[in-house]
Amino acid sequence: MLSFGSVVSVSRAFSVLLASYPGVFSVFSNRTMASTATSVSFPPKTALILTKLTRYEFEKRRHPDLSETELRQRLTERGSDFDMMLQRHLIHKNCEKMLQDALQRHGVETRLVYRFEYNIELVRWADMIISNGGDGTFLLAASKVTNQTKPVIGINSDPSRSEGHLCLPKMYSGRPGDAIDRIFQGDFDWMYRKRIRIAIKGEDVFDTPVELHDQQLLHPEYRFLDEHHPVEGENKEVPTLMEHKPEKDNRKLRILPVFALNDVFIGETLSARVSYLEMTIEGGDRFKQKCSGLICSTGTGSTSWTFNVSKVTHQCVESILAITREETDKAMDVTNDLVERVSHRFNNQLLISPEEPRMIYTIRDPITFGVMPSPMERMPRGFARKLQVRSRCFDACLVVDGGLSYAFNDGTEATLEILDEDALRTIVFRDAPPSVASLHHGIQLNHI
Repeated sequence: MLSFGSVVSVSRAFSVLLASYPGVFSVFSNRTMASTATSVSFPPKTALILTKLTRYEFEKRRHPDLSETELRQRLTERGSDFDMMLQRHLIHKNCEKMLQDALQRHGVETRLVYRFEYNIELVRWADMIISNGGDGTFLLAASKVTNQTKPVIGINSDPSRSEGHLCLPKMYSGRPGDAIDRIFQGDFDWMYRKRIRIAIKGEDVFDTPVELHDQQLLHPEYRFLDEHHPVEGENKEVPTLMEHKPEKDNRKLRILPVFALNDVFIGETLSARVSYLEMTIEGGDRFKQKCSGLICSTGTGSTSWTFNVSKVTHQCVESILAITREETDKAMDVTNDLVERVSHRFNNQLLISPEEPRMIYTIRDPITFGVMPSPMERMPRGFARKLQVRSRCFDACLVVDGGLSYAFNDGTEATLEILDEDALRTIVFRDAPPSVASLHHGIQLNHI
């Protein structure tokens, strides 16, 4: 981790990073490079804080009849470190209190809710949504914001336990009040993170989705998002994706009430079973594909699952370079430094800006039949603004941001699309130290 204690050190560190990533100066979007000292006018009057339920709070709710001493004994018998659990809880709650105090100091009416209390009505009430937790809490906060009228801001309440890629820099975890002060001073830039809009058509598209993050918890209210039951006018939350014409097969069309900020996965629920999908990319010819599932990722999600699926390892690059040397009879010294540079250069191509108006699709483990693969089988990755998928699966699911799982079985169709009006409004502080992740933003993924 680089230290950015002064302007000089920032300049030096930035130079080192640019030297390490040649040609990456174009990484910064025009919006970022054009930032000036001009203040952004944003005086919120109401703020909704979505706070994480800590493990300590969960255990207290799970065992309401136990005293503190009895709870300690019970958890210790299960092999849990009660003192550490309590310490993490206190760190989180301290950040939560400082955040509330800072908002109240600025005269903002504030409400604090947990995930099972978070609903559309509260989102409508608030001028801004603040998540207090990690990336999972941020994703949940963003899931119910369906337009650009209000921003979502993330505070990483415990950076020692959570990376918080979607949150403000870790320096504000212990001083959330400083972040709130800067917001009221207008000392930031807007960032509009593109999201994926999803429409599904089939027989059971209005069935209640499974909430995967909380499936392991015992309280019933954690297992499903009650607000995702079909309600009158649900599709009014999101602009109409396509003209709905009556279908002879009487299948229903549903515009999902959530956008994907990270990614969408489509495939068999049982990972050992082959997924059979029919796909159309950008209105092209429909083709059939057997694979281990499909991942469609935004620029925000390009650093996450899809990156780890597609990246090359040093072991792989070293083997390819050695084979290349043998096949071409070219003198090549396959050093660790060369392997590192090639690996790094390829993997950098997999990352794009959160504001990029395209999604990256990745076909996992495509199955090729015959002697020669078809043209599409040579391209397991690519770009698209719009992608359509029909299921030929037995027990499949469509999973949004690793959290909500919708049934996606044989005959069900999905349309995934990136639209500018669906972007999530977030903020970026202008003097945030450049990190490797931020340097990736804006890299053009031309040859993936």
